[in-house]
Amino acid sequence: QVQLVESGGGLVQAGGSLRLSCAASGRTFSSYPMGWFRQAPGKEREFVAVLNESGGSTFYADSVKGRFTISRDNAKNTVALQMNNLKPEDTAVYYCAALVGDNWRLSDSYDYWGQGTQVTVSS
Repeated sequence: QVQLVESGGGLVQAGGSLRLSCAASGRTFSSYPMGWFRQAPGKEREFVAVLNESGGSTFYADSVKGRFTISRDNAKNTVALQMNNLKPEDTAVYYCAALVGDNWRLSDSYDYWGQGTQVTVSS
């Protein structure tokens, strides 16, 4: 089992940057692909990015491609999401989770969700 805790959210102006971190506990962290999702008020949770166990393969939602970068450090049991050129539409609660299913775009394929961290981008 893996326990996840996100941090690094906050309030930033449009065009700014934030770096989210997800700290994992549990010996099996490095055996899971890890993903980031976000959920804005009144909207469904949506896929943001995912990377494989080694961190060598990554995929992004079209809306964040070229602006966000997902990475992991298995020695430190952490996953990061570097967010640059933030836009007001990036405002949401951001969650990290471990991929346990087949479809990495769907939240139902993930387990061991963290509590989330709020990102607010002002215009």
